[in-house]
Formats: sequence, C-alpha cells, structure tokens
Amino acid sequence: MGEFVRLEVDGAIGTIRLDRPPMNALNRQIETELRDAAIEAAERSDVRVVIVYGGEKVFAAGADIKEMAEMSYADMARKEERGLSDAMSHVAAIPKPTVAALTGYALGGGFELALSCDRRIAGENVKVGQPEILLGVIPGAGGTQRLARLIGPSKAKDIVYTGRFVDAQEALSLGMIDEVVAPDEVYAAARRWAEQFTGGAARALAAAKAAIDGGLDVDLDTGLKLETHLFAGTFATEDQKIGMRSFIENGPGKAKFTGN
Repeated sequence: MGEFVRLEVDGAIGTIRLDRPPMNALNRQIETELRDAAIEAAERSDVRVVIVYGGEKVFAAGADIKEMAEMSYADMARKEERGLSDAMSHVAAIPKPTVAALTGYALGGGFELALSCDRRIAGENVKVGQPEILLGVIPGAGGTQRLARLIGPSKAKDIVYTGRFVDAQEALSLGMIDEVVAPDEVYAAARRWAEQFTGGAARALAAAKAAIDGGLDVDLDTGLKLETHLFAGTFATEDQKIGMRSFIENGPGKAKFTGN
C-alpha cells in the first residue's frame, strides 16, 4: 500500500486509486507506487478486472512539473530507465480488462495513464489532452505512440502539436475516450463495465488482450500467427472445457467459469 497509490479490491474488481491532492501530479514516488500497484493487480488471482481512478475531482492533471523543471538531459535519461513510461507499460501489461475512470482533468502524463488502459470512461465535464508541447517538450510516457495507434496519426498530431485541452464530447468523437457519463457517475459506470468480467474466462480474456495488443505492433501475417498460438493455448484451460460443455448443454452465455 503506497502513500499516493493503493490497490483496493472489492468483488473481484481491483481499483488502482491515485490519491495525491489536489491534482494527482505524477511525481517519482507515484511512478514507483503505480508500477507496484500494477504488478500486484496483475498477480493477484482475486482481481479479475482493474479500474484506474483518481477520485471524484480529478484523474491526474499531469507530471509534477516542479520536480522536472531543473532536471538536465542526463537526469531525465537516468530517471526514465524506471520512470513514468515504465510505470505506464506495467499498467498496459496487466493481463486483465482495464478501464480508466476519468474525472476533472486527464492531461499529459494523466492522459498517458488513461491510454494505458483498455477503455476510458469520462465525466461530461472532463478535459483531456497532451499539453507537453506548451512546456517545450513532447509526451514521454506513451502519448505519441498509444494515442496515434488509438485515433490515427493525423488526429494525434493535432492533439500533440497544439497541446490543446479537448472536452469530453470532442474526445468521444475522436475516439480518445469511449463513454461519457454524468460527472458523479464516472466510477459507477466504470464498475458496471468491469462487473461483466468478474466471472469471465480469465485466461481467455488475457489471451484476447495479448493477441490484440501484440498484433498492433507487427504485420498482419505475424499477428495472425500470434492469434492462432494464443487460441490454441486456451484449449489447455479448464474454462474452455466448461464453456463448450455449457454451450452444448444449455446454449450460449450460461457458462460459470472458474478463471482457470
């Protein structure tokens, strides 16, 4: 349990909760604690799906600029060996469905954290974006890579080049977020999405995530080979036997999976 990041588990849903008021600025300590929470969420068998949440007022308004301002090239190069990008990669690597519940602001490193999740649900008053260019730098924790893969290079370049804040409705139309709800409904909406996976076929879900994410980084032929390999692997699971037996006996959608 970290000082600023903690993993809360309730009903097979793990919530990685950022808690560094007032803006959840992402400093070195949060980077370490976020990495640790992601590893714990990945490893715990009682966690079947993960929500990343910054609280009712703000998701995360970006990196801690005061901490960064006087750093040199050498300082940043050393820091980033185990820095924010590494922490985001650990979140992205959680082999379970993940959803970011966005309130207030999700900017810079905060939006990069949201991009590390499978889905993004936002309040209708949320502002998102990658404003690093306004500080004379570029996104350094996935903003140029994950955003371009999500919405395409042209739209990503507009967001990154301008550094502008994007409101919830435009972000929804661009594909930066996936669902917009009332501001006080954000966490509840994330839980509703998460609950559909708490009794799911955990190993098949992990395989599906690995196939989709891994396939994005390779050519189609290699991606198809990866998919075939992961598909075959699901036949070594208990849930495959349960799912197919249930389908034959009771029809689709009635299987009671064990997660094994």
